[in-house]
Amino acid sequence: MTQTIAPRVRILVLLFLAVTGALLAGAAPASAHAALTGSDPRQGTVVDKAPAQVSLTFSEPVAVSDDALRVLDPKGERVDKGDPDGASGTTYTVQLLSGLPDGTYTVTYQVVSADSHPVAGAFTFSVGAPSETSVEASAQSPDDGLIGSLYGTGRYLSYAGFAVMVGGAAFVLACWRPGSGVRAVQRLVVSGWLTLTAATLALLLLRGSYTSSGKIGDVFDLTLLSEVLQTKTGAALVSRLLLLAAAALFIAVLFGSAQYQRNDEEKRDLSFGLAVGGTVVAAGLAASWAMSEHASQGIQPGLAMPVDVVHLLAVAAWLGGLTALLVALYRAPADTAVDTAAVQRFSRLAFGSVVALVVTGIYQSWRQLGSWSAFTDTRYGQLLLVKIGLVVAMVGIAYASRRWTARLAEPGAPVTLREEQKETAAARSATGGEAGQESAGATGTGKAAAGTETTAAASASVSAASADTDTDTDTDTDTDTEREKPAAVTGPAEVRSEESGAGAKAGGDSTRAAQLARQRAAVATARQKRLRDADPNRFGLRRSVLAEAGTAVVLLAITTVLTQTEPGRTEQEAERTASSSAPSLPSASSAQGTGAVTLNMPFDTGGKNGKGVVTIDLDPARVGGNDMHVYVERTDGKAFDVPELKVALTLSTKDIGPLPVVPDRLATGHLSASGVQIPMAGDWTVEVTVRTSDIDQVTVSKNAQIG
Repeated sequence: MTQTIAPRVRILVLLFLAVTGALLAGAAPASAHAALTGSDPRQGTVVDKAPAQVSLTFSEPVAVSDDALRVLDPKGERVDKGDPDGASGTTYTVQLLSGLPDGTYTVTYQVVSADSHPVAGAFTFSVGAPSETSVEASAQSPDDGLIGSLYGTGRYLSYAGFAVMVGGAAFVLACWRPGSGVRAVQRLVVSGWLTLTAATLALLLLRGSYTSSGKIGDVFDLTLLSEVLQTKTGAALVSRLLLLAAAALFIAVLFGSAQYQRNDEEKRDLSFGLAVGGTVVAAGLAASWAMSEHASQGIQPGLAMPVDVVHLLAVAAWLGGLTALLVALYRAPADTAVDTAAVQRFSRLAFGSVVALVVTGIYQSWRQLGSWSAFTDTRYGQLLLVKIGLVVAMVGIAYASRRWTARLAEPGAPVTLREEQKETAAARSATGGEAGQESAGATGTGKAAAGTETTAAASASVSAASADTDTDTDTDTDTDTEREKPAAVTGPAEVRSEESGAGAKAGGDSTRAAQLARQRAAVATARQKRLRDADPNRFGLRRSVLAEAGTAVVLLAITTVLTQTEPGRTEQEAERTASSSAPSLPSASSAQGTGAVTLNMPFDTGGKNGKGVVTIDLDPARVGGNDMHVYVERTDGKAFDVPELKVALTLSTKDIGPLPVVPDRLATGHLSASGVQIPMAGDWTVEVTVRTSDIDQVTVSKNAQIG
């Protein structure tokens, strides 16, 4: 068996590496989880006069509520007016009050990306000069706080309930049909259904507060609930509830069928119908996630959503079936214990599920990461590495489980499950025969001693509860012999009295005989259970399955966190977009202690397309060597590649300068110079000469405190 599995493992590993390398090598732009890629005014800039509006640009279209964009003055008062306007596809604008004074202003935003996840953040800009502000320049993440924790818990419970319900039902239907009559397995599947239903209802109520205020009091706000129902996520949750009603009917038929006797043809027809119906319902439930989360956005959504459905079904079949197997091994009655054939069938089902997980997981990893560097440079990639490690650990433990299963199936196994079941049936049959013989013997001699025979039977019952079945028979025989002696010397009147009461007590004797039979059967069952638990192969299988289930709990938690994390591809794409469209400007706090200086100077050369803005970033803005970055943009915010640009530094109070600086071109609209020497501290004038054509040129200037 080991020789057969080894080539499969090698082939899977080679296939995994080959496909992963090919996919990650050909990465293309994608999106899921929106990210802020630009703003006007830009983060940390200082503008000469207050803007009339603030614009934010995201990596994808987002859902913006009336209160999604806010602008706060240094005192924390709102200075925006009206509702946000989505003028273009990914840019959203909010108007500001007129006549705003100088100071530092804070922009906060909380929007919902197309894949249903809320995105929040904040940044600052200054008018005239930076100032102190009472506003924190960071927005609370939607996943923080009580509502975020409750929403995350609800997501975890919904995944867990789905896996237990679908996987448990699949285990019963495909691997262990007698399990439909086992109470412990029934309770497991029903608890999965209840958990998924309760979690879905909770998510529906929490959704409005989770994507807006984050306040616990808004959970039962009917206005927010009605808004949620009009979104894609709300529709998915409602669809899930409707499908859960169909799932309840499926579960009732699956477990209710165990109460009726059917021939083989009827059983096959019922199993086929349940398999088709169950697959449709399970796929529909999985689609309620695929159609509203990561798979529904980005590249290839038409392929990504079916792949996500297959991925979720494979997870449920493996993890949920594993949970059902664990319950069957520990809680199933001795007379309906899970047999070796059922464990082997589940082993094949789990192997197929792992193959499906590997194939779909490779595609999803490529789609959400896009490059090898995203594995280590992004939080999503790091979590994905942890998930891959857990899956590898589970596969290793599953291999150990397969070995224990193979040992159970070997002819030389200490006690096979089928033999245990035969032993239990034989013990019950023998016990029933003995009880019938004792009842007949009691009737034959009961005319003389029916009353005392009852006492003997009760005494024998107590003995049988703690003794072996062979000693029970001896005890009853001895008691009958001892009780016959007083009956022989009893007078005629007493005999007639006892004969009249014998008929009334005959029914009581049979009842007590049945009790005795049940007690003996309990003793035999306990003995058989001890034999079963003493089997080292079965004990090893239990322990390995328990280890798998424990790892699965952690794996499911990591999966839940992944669904709430910005994909690595989106994170890196947003960083590239932001770096190419905006300079690396210091935040408002930089002017309050870091020493870096940023100057924005609008210019107009007078010619065609001669207007723009030049930004000088000088760091550390102290005496000695400094790094200078120059950014040139058009009035629409796009990078402006001018034919010529020169910078000069002058300290008029000391008659120093102008000191010329000729920066080198790094990219479109981006120039840089390193080692710019400033000999003395003071109020320096920075002059920038910009030429936009052969004859159109202008010089603009601004003062900066150096040192």
